[in-house]
Formats: sequence, structure tokens, C-alpha cells
Amino acid sequence: MSPPDPPIARRTPGGDWRSRLYRWDLKASPYAFVSPFFLCFAAFGLFPLIYTGWLSLHRVELGGEAEWRGFGNYTGLWDSDFFWNALANTFTIGVISTVPQLLMALGLAHLLNYRLRGRGFFRVAVLAPYATSIAAATLVFAQLFNADYGLINTVVGWAGFEPVDWESSKWPAQVAISVIVIWRWTGYNALIYLAAMQAVPQDLYEAASLDGASRWRQFVSVTIPSIRPTILFTIVVSTIGATQLFGEPMLYGGSLGVSGGSGNQFQTLSLLMYEKGWMTGALGQASAIAWVMLLILLLIGAIRLLIARLNRETA
Repeated sequence: MSPPDPPIARRTPGGDWRSRLYRWDLKASPYAFVSPFFLCFAAFGLFPLIYTGWLSLHRVELGGEAEWRGFGNYTGLWDSDFFWNALANTFTIGVISTVPQLLMALGLAHLLNYRLRGRGFFRVAVLAPYATSIAAATLVFAQLFNADYGLINTVVGWAGFEPVDWESSKWPAQVAISVIVIWRWTGYNALIYLAAMQAVPQDLYEAASLDGASRWRQFVSVTIPSIRPTILFTIVVSTIGATQLFGEPMLYGGSLGVSGGSGNQFQTLSLLMYEKGWMTGALGQASAIAWVMLLILLLIGAIRLLIARLNRETA
């Protein structure tokens, strides 16, 4: 006599519902966890970008209706002396602030990488300028560079030179603004370089030392090639920051900060965009400037990717 068949398992309605709910939770939970980021990005990143692009194709005044212009705002920038002046100022201030800043940060990181007394204190101290408010730092430097009673001109007078007009003259004003940027960001980049230097294998330094290489030769032949990707990263980030420079020249110029001085001698693209959008009310022109800045940043990013690819091919 054959044994009886095993009982057939029956799914209760409640168990089937819980099973479907579990499978749905397993698939949907990851998207629910990451959705706040995408919602915030869509609301505060993607939508403003698209809307600014739409505004750049229209003539829009504050409180008025949009009038289609096509690429008229962009062609207007091409024919505008103010735009080219702001673009040139952005480039020159970026160069004279970024190059010394990164060179000083590289040397400072090299010093901090050695065993010094109070090394932890110095590592925290170099980050103090970065933690300082832009407004406070700029106001202090504005007093230091004051043409009448500033400390810088006092020292210049002691050296036997004539006082320098650090605000109304083009190059002195740009140098003063660059000094503020250098003071604020050198320590930050130095800590980035220091973190990269500490990841370099010590075996490389020991081998170089056995070959008779000095500290300078080790720095040039071992440290620099080993942290080349980090150096490239800081160059790109600092260049992007220089392209978007706004707070320092705005506050340094005081009442004339928006226009970049009495003769627009240090007006950057960000200041020009602010002036067009909120001082003159030409939101369409301001949006066109914003998109030009975006294209410049994308070009910088493309150059960075090209250089990184060439480095990988030659490595």
C-alpha cells in the first residue's frame, strides 16, 4: 500500500500579500533612499540650469514679460567691451592667484610632510584662513591695501618707493585681490597635497636616498610624479574657482565693488553677471553670461580629461 500524498501547502491571503510587499520593498527601497538627492538636484540644480538657458534666449526685464531674442544676447556679449574686459580680468586674476597659490601649497605640504615639532598644530593652522569668513578676510585686506593709511603702503614708503593706488589702478587692484585668494586657499590645497604625499610609498624615498639623491631631488623625481593626479585635480578646481570669483572683488571694491572699481579694472564675469541681472535688471543678458561661464567650465573639464588620458597612455 503506497504512502499517502503529502499535503499541499496553501498560501494564505495574508502571507501572499506580505510576500509581494517584501519583494516590492526589496526593489523600491534603494530608489527611495537615493531619491532625496535627485529631487533636490532637480529642484535646485537641473531646473535653474534649464530655466537660465531659456532666459538667455529671451529679453527679460525684472517684473516684465519675456521677449524672444534667440541668440541675440550672446551676439550682444560678443560685441560688448564690458564682457571682454570682464573675461580678461577673470583670466589675469585667475593666473596671478592660482599659480603662486599652488606652488606655495606644494612647498608648504612638502615641509609639513617631514617630522617637525608641533606638526599637528601647523597642519591645523594652515587651514585657519580657509575657515575664516570671506567678508572678514576681505575687509581686513582692504584696510591693509588702503592707499592712504594702509600698512602695505607704509612698508612701501619705508623702502623708498611711491605709494601705490591698490584700488583705482588695474594691476595693483588685481594683485591685491589675488593676495586675498592666495591667503585663503593656500592652506587648503596644502593639506590636499599633504594627504597625497603621505600615500607615496616610503620604499621609493629609501631607494632614492640609497642612490645619493638629495631631498630636493627626491621631491622633484619622486614626490611630484607620484602626486601628479592630485596636482592636476587642484589645478582644475582652482581654475574653476577663479572663473567663479565673486566675493573677494565684490567686497574689496566697497560701493564700487559690483562694477569692479571706478574703471571696471577688476570686474570679473561673476560681477558682470550680477550687475546685469540685479542692478540693471537685464536677466536675459545675465543668463547668457552664466551659460558662457558654464561653457568655459565644461571646456576646462574637457581639457582635464584629455590631459588625464594622455598621462595614462604615456604611463
